[in-house]
Amino acid sequence: MLYIVLGVVTTAFAVVGIGMFAYGIRQMVRTLGTGRPIEAARKGPFGRRLTNTLIETLGHTRMLKWRWIGVAHWFVMVSFPALVFTVAEAHGEVWYPRFHLPLIHDWTVYGLAIEAIAATSLVSIIALAVYRQVKSARRLGRASRFANSRHWTAYYVEGYIVALLVCIFVIRGFKVAMGDFPFPVWATPVSYAVGAVLPPSEAGLALVAAFKLIISWLFFMALAVVLTMGVGWHRFTAPFNIYFKRNDDGTPALGAAKPMLGKDGAPLDFEEADPDEDPFGVGKVEEFTWKGLLDFTTCTECGRCQSQCPAWNTGKPLSPKKLVMDLREHAYAKAPYLLQGIDEETPDIHDDVLALLSKPLVGTEDEGGVIHPDVLWSCTNCGACVEQCPVDIEHIDHILDMRRYQVMIESSFPSEANTLLKNLENKGNPWGMAEDKRLDWISELDFEVPVVEDELPEGTEYLFWVGCAGALEDRAKKTTKAIAELLHIAGVKFAVLGGMEACTGDPARRLGMEYVFQMLAQQNVETLNDAGVTRIVASCPHCFNTLGNEYPQLGGDYDVVHHSQLLAKLVEEGRLTPVRPIEENITYHDPCFLGRHNKVYTPPRDIMAQVPGITTQEMHRHKERGFCCGAGGARMWMEERIGKRINTERVDEALTTNPDTVSTACPFCQVMLGDAINEKKSRGEAKESLEVVDVSQLLLRSVKGDAAPEAGEPEKENA
Repeated sequence: MLYIVLGVVTTAFAVVGIGMFAYGIRQMVRTLGTGRPIEAARKGPFGRRLTNTLIETLGHTRMLKWRWIGVAHWFVMVSFPALVFTVAEAHGEVWYPRFHLPLIHDWTVYGLAIEAIAATSLVSIIALAVYRQVKSARRLGRASRFANSRHWTAYYVEGYIVALLVCIFVIRGFKVAMGDFPFPVWATPVSYAVGAVLPPSEAGLALVAAFKLIISWLFFMALAVVLTMGVGWHRFTAPFNIYFKRNDDGTPALGAAKPMLGKDGAPLDFEEADPDEDPFGVGKVEEFTWKGLLDFTTCTECGRCQSQCPAWNTGKPLSPKKLVMDLREHAYAKAPYLLQGIDEETPDIHDDVLALLSKPLVGTEDEGGVIHPDVLWSCTNCGACVEQCPVDIEHIDHILDMRRYQVMIESSFPSEANTLLKNLENKGNPWGMAEDKRLDWISELDFEVPVVEDELPEGTEYLFWVGCAGALEDRAKKTTKAIAELLHIAGVKFAVLGGMEACTGDPARRLGMEYVFQMLAQQNVETLNDAGVTRIVASCPHCFNTLGNEYPQLGGDYDVVHHSQLLAKLVEEGRLTPVRPIEENITYHDPCFLGRHNKVYTPPRDIMAQVPGITTQEMHRHKERGFCCGAGGARMWMEERIGKRINTERVDEALTTNPDTVSTACPFCQVMLGDAINEKKSRGEAKESLEVVDVSQLLLRSVKGDAAPEAGEPEKENA
């Protein structure tokens, strides 16, 4: 009678659990369906995307960046599908305790596999749970990557997994005690150890099997009720989120910014766009694409994005994790009404429903916004969140979409950006300087630099894209002259556009003003194509990224290299030979748009490795985990009023290496870090001789044999 009751009860739980889970999936799919269409490119090629998904999921390539945590998580992940066999077996055991699965019940390989997976998974989940507790206890508040996470969901999932795995060994232990266990001791040592302390009891086995089934189906019921339990749902949604990621080569959504999409999912053409029909960014949560809503659904609340975010680490309100969680909660709260066709214009709706439907996506606390403006404008677009996310959430794309709406529709953005946009529109550069100023640096060289008039001079190997900073900012000009001189020494034939060169549009695009970006980009593409340009060397990583990754969206396809890549190649080929030792301790800062966004980490380090005398020491955060200088996302032209300045935080880290020089390969980084170092000098917190220089300047000093400037004296003009 006991077995019949247990069988009926567990079968009822299974039927209800499967039904509720299916209903939950239906509701989730319908909620995702409230979003806009995705780009056609995200749907294929099928084979390539499927391969990347399998590699990233089964190979755990993103999680393994976190060493033992990744390994532990892999075992827990594998246990979920593998131990389905034990759940099926338990459904027979509640009716008849001596039930065995057909065919494989006495197969030693099966017994060993379940034993190994269950044991390693049990150790792993306990280790992960303890790690969460230790980290939360030792690093309270903002410092913990678990800050802002909903801990109860994680505890529930961890508790369920531990209970399930313990039940497997208890059931097997009862079978050992009953003499009904077909596997040898060497293959199932844990089961035999448990069986040694358990009495032979068929009723006990059936009760444990019933408990195992009930908690399993309760887990699926809980998922159906709490559709926003990302830590529970990600095991089902993550593979789909990875499959539909922006880049079909398997890389994260870095490099190019996501193009604006029209109502049909195709890239938006401003000449034909209609603001009343085509969404200019995202002003309501349902205006995200369904892939965006899937991103929010998939967030596991692990906090890896938050722990790497420079804004969060310097006391600003932006937490990439919390931003995604807030958008998820809002989307799932609003979706049931949208699916019923209820909106703000529906008559006689309840005040609470009206308040939810009319809630601004971006707004202050007084305005009741889902995302505070300070959160939105704290982002530097550094890509640390996207790089670290184990389920490929595209945080920057969503922030950029909201910025676009705020800038182009609401005209709501930091006041300092007004000047930036006016200068870009009227003068073609962020500083508002005249076109003819772009050639001033050439007059300071002792050799001729060809300037393009209509077409590239015959025999030109590269167009040198100087960039606004490289042509107009005094510190960056030194880098420009160093690159030009090195190319001249190496015999590389290059030319520049001079006054025909305009800003690539990166600051406008990252601010959210897509219209100004397209205006500048189309102008530059026309200039480059008319001049017959095919190969470009760029000194600014932002220009490098925009020219190489974003201009193809507008018909500009060029072979673009960063100056550090070209110079490293010239050194390797023997066309540049460093001869003079530079006896300095140097720490290198990775520019975000060179490193994380484009994976160029090695060439700048290779250059320094070839210069005699240089001793390099990495900062704690470097390469893919490098820390931003604070200039990206158009933040270079916005005041930093909240928390600690990002460039100050980075310089504090650089100073821990006791450097003689901080090197980098980006004019924005050079300005931001230089400003922070100068501030440190004024307070006596950094030695007076400490400077920020580009790797090209170091290389030129060694190649030419120039003496280093005396402490406190400016560098030579040609260095």
